Amino acid sequence: MGLDYNCSDGGTWEQQLAAYGSLVRALGKPKLHDLDHFYTSSLPSLLRQRRPSPFISSEELVKVVEWKLSRGKWRPKLLSYASSLSEEEVKKASMAAFSAIPDLKAAINALTTLKGVGPATASAILAAGAPDVAPFMSDEAMEAVLGGVKEYTLKQYLLFADRLQCKAKELSKAGGKQFGPSDLERALWCAAMEKRSVKNKEGGKFELTEIEEKKAKQNKDAEKSSARKRRKRD
Repeated sequence: MGLDYNCSDGGTWEQQLAAYGSLVRALGKPKLHDLDHFYTSSLPSLLRQRRPSPFISSEELVKVVEWKLSRGKWRPKLLSYASSLSEEEVKKASMAAFSAIPDLKAAINALTTLKGVGPATASAILAAGAPDVAPFMSDEAMEAVLGGVKEYTLKQYLLFADRLQCKAKELSKAGGKQFGPSDLERALWCAAMEKRSVKNKEGGKFELTEIEEKKAKQNKDAEKSSARKRRKRD
């Protein structure tokens, strides 16, 4: 059974999150692996270096949009809009957005002044610099958290973010791994990917059997570990 948003077992969330890199590669999209490394590693590092007034450049915005579209549905018009924005307007809007954190409403509003940047793209920008506050508004996580509702509005994003923040606190209090809302978004994305077949770069279809087998082994190992602990208590 795949991960459900209502799951309260931190170990299950952690196992699902561990599959993220494998699932990104399994999608078979030529540029996604490099874009994902940029988004999850290089860009956050750059934003930390720019503190106390972090911002993104116009080139970085284009890469964020490319990452978002590669990991989800391809919408070429959004990329065209992002490419047309000037360095000055992107820097100004993103600096205002990051300075507004943790006020997500103000942060999203600052970024959506940019042409072609809606709440979902704005959330991707914020998640790169403030992952413990602002989760990315992915299709897959939205559907899991809001029960199938996929309305890309500020109101829905604030509800989505609040629920993931609360869930992250709940799981972290239970002990073990400390979760942030962005961790949970990625875990839910992984769960959705494991439920479907994806096309590889040659155009054929394959099931994510290798990942599913690895997850099954992890679950089995966890069960054995729990059984040993129970025997010791007995």
